[in-house]
Amino acid sequence: MGPVGGTMPRRSHLRQAGVGMPTGTWQRRWRTGNMLGRLRGSAAALALLPLVGCTTGGTMFPNDHRLLPAAREVAAATRPGDPRELCKQPVEAFFVQPGDVLLLEVIDLGADVRLPADQTVMVDGTIDLGQYGRIVVAGMTIEQIEVAVTTAVQALHPGEVIKPINVRLNVAESAVYYVLGEVNAPGSYPLIGRETVLDAICAAGGLSDRASECQIIVSRPTPPGSCRIVLPVCYDRIVQLGDTTTNYQIRPGDRIFVGTRTCLEALAFWKRDCDHCPDGARACRCTVPAAVTPYCCVGEPHAQGVVPPAVLPAPEGELTPAPDAAGPSVSVQPPTPMAGRVRARR
Repeated sequence: MGPVGGTMPRRSHLRQAGVGMPTGTWQRRWRTGNMLGRLRGSAAALALLPLVGCTTGGTMFPNDHRLLPAAREVAAATRPGDPRELCKQPVEAFFVQPGDVLLLEVIDLGADVRLPADQTVMVDGTIDLGQYGRIVVAGMTIEQIEVAVTTAVQALHPGEVIKPINVRLNVAESAVYYVLGEVNAPGSYPLIGRETVLDAICAAGGLSDRASECQIIVSRPTPPGSCRIVLPVCYDRIVQLGDTTTNYQIRPGDRIFVGTRTCLEALAFWKRDCDHCPDGARACRCTVPAAVTPYCCVGEPHAQGVVPPAVLPAPEGELTPAPDAAGPSVSVQPPTPMAGRVRARR
């Protein structure tokens, strides 16, 4: 009777089969072959492990950050004309909120007016003016707060003319943006007013090793029932090509979300371009672009509804730059004869 299943053959079976090999040698070879077979099976199982969930677009990580289908649809339908890196705009009027720190200054030093200098807006939206009481400043601009403070002071000095009280914003704790998802330091960050998407990602410690460069969006807060604003970001083109098309200027309350790399993206590692990113990168002949004012009122040529300026013909004796070159033309001057040439030795 021969060996059954994967059990080791007995010595009697070897004798019946006429095997002349020593029993110890045969047993060692049998064990080695069986171990190699198990290793091959384990390697095959490990190779198929990343494929789990690929059919459903899943990721290779248990705690993943996925883009909602609605976010993808809104991002695909959005036609942004927002300020970008090379065409920023000042943030709209700032409205004071609880947590902001104000500085009150009395301009008329001869007036008998004493006010606490630093004022933190309380949770109820008020500031303390000492003997002049408390006033509500939440939801006001700096100009409106100056009028309210001056009015409160003037009420206790009816016979005097009080000059306007100067109010400055020391710390804007309420102006923040959020960076979430696959970044090394997710959280909320204070907004200065000049940050772009690249600045925000760098402030959050950069992308993690699980991040997907093709699943980065900027969503802006909108009222209930209104249309949604989701801006897609082409991260690789921003950092490698210097393309400012999707390097938007950050606004207060913006949410920057970085999704987790999916299994399909990991398998197609040779594909670096994203489907929503435009093609057609061209090189400029002039490597030193002209100085560009970072703040402007006219959008870039990429923006919707903005007509790019006409290209004037280059004067004679100048090199025409590439179509997308923003730098000045390079003048080519004919060589001037040297005043004194050194005669060649005979």
